[in-house]
Amino acid sequence: MAYDMTQDPKPAADIIRLEERARDYDRMERALDWLADRWQDHPSLDQAADAVGLSPFHFQRVFTRWAGVSPKTFVGAIAHAEARRSLEQGASVLDAAFDAGLSGPSRLHDLFIAHEAVTPGDARRRGEGLSLRWGFAPTPFGRGLFVVAPRGLAGLGFADEGQEDAAFADMHRRFPAAEWIRDDDAARAIALQAFCGEGGPLPVVLIGSPFHVQVWKALLRIPTGQTATYADVAAWAGKPKAFQAAGAAVGANPVSLLIPCHRVIARDGRLTGYHWGLARKAAMLGMEAVARAS
Repeated sequence: MAYDMTQDPKPAADIIRLEERARDYDRMERALDWLADRWQDHPSLDQAADAVGLSPFHFQRVFTRWAGVSPKTFVGAIAHAEARRSLEQGASVLDAAFDAGLSGPSRLHDLFIAHEAVTPGDARRRGEGLSLRWGFAPTPFGRGLFVVAPRGLAGLGFADEGQEDAAFADMHRRFPAAEWIRDDDAARAIALQAFCGEGGPLPVVLIGSPFHVQVWKALLRIPTGQTATYADVAAWAGKPKAFQAAGAAVGANPVSLLIPCHRVIARDGRLTGYHWGLARKAAMLGMEAVARAS
């Protein structure tokens, strides 16, 4: 998984761009959190800038550099995505094949799912006999925590500044019996593969109970730039009445973004909570909606 940036200038340039976008996300996180609560009101540029203590000019410049579009366009894209919720698409969505939908602004390439649905007894062992490499690398949504199993990516989380230990502890609790090996080179290689298209398609390993894996696979039915409700996901997982259990499975998703739990919203259109922060959920939905609209 390791790579040597001195051998090829392209990975070096790509990782620098990811680091720049990660820094810009950190600057904009407070604004995104504010917008996540108010996107339905279509706030003005002056309101958003004032909420985070920046001048409209500076706020517009940094936000546009990170997102590629203005704050107004970004918020409008989220609203447009909500208006096109998958439930409103009828049978064309319900009957669709799984759509990884990962060709958005981050240039995420094809996603292959190598799922490992285990027995309840195996699930209780939580990673016993598994060797996991983990490390941090920059992403467009801040610092990413990557967990790599022998067959592919098994975990992707995010860490705000100063929260790296807490992010790792959260991920470690999911597979406490595994052997954990720190490998930031492996994390950077996976980040380049996921966000810059380096190295071809990215395999993702889903390690969980059969029901959790079924829910995580159902999340892949939600196309880029669209959203669905917890009831939709429960129906796609074959348990239409178990929307609360489906919600718990969505929250337990270890591979954020790539398995798009951020596309699940409340029935009334609220973005609701997100394990890695509501600001990131708004950021992911907005970026995907902008890409789909363009």
